[in-house]
Amino acid sequence: MELNWEISAFDALSNNSLYRALQLRQEVFVVEQNCIYPELDGLDQDSIHMLCWRGTALLAYQRCLPPGLSYPESSLGRIVVAPAGRGQKLGRELVQRGIDLNTKAWPDRDIKIGAQTYLKSFYEGLGFIVVGEEYVEDGIAHIHMLRETVTAQEER
Repeated sequence: MELNWEISAFDALSNNSLYRALQLRQEVFVVEQNCIYPELDGLDQDSIHMLCWRGTALLAYQRCLPPGLSYPESSLGRIVVAPAGRGQKLGRELVQRGIDLNTKAWPDRDIKIGAQTYLKSFYEGLGFIVVGEEYVEDGIAHIHMLRETVTAQEER
């Protein structure tokens, strides 16, 4: 069965899509990673949401954040692949689709992420570079990473 990609503003998400996205985020970020933190952070309403479905199973999710919401740059966040979707290079496709969306929506802005440190090489393979020192957020080591856009580079 082929993958179906859904891209939607918060207000246009169906109740089912929103519920399944929040369920997956909680399943992985809170339960699997054993990290109690306020997962609902008030940024969803202003983000673009990307969901990857196979039939009725939600396999992957991320949100694309406009400049000024988390950082001066645009951002990707809550990047997650469900256990059933792992080992299929879906994470790479998900992040690349997010990069493409952000670059098209905000071409004059770089993309900044707060990545879990153990994923540094993964993100470097997608064009991100480390900026700043490692920090701990909610008990997990993170690093800020930046991916420059061609348009933003030309404006410098």
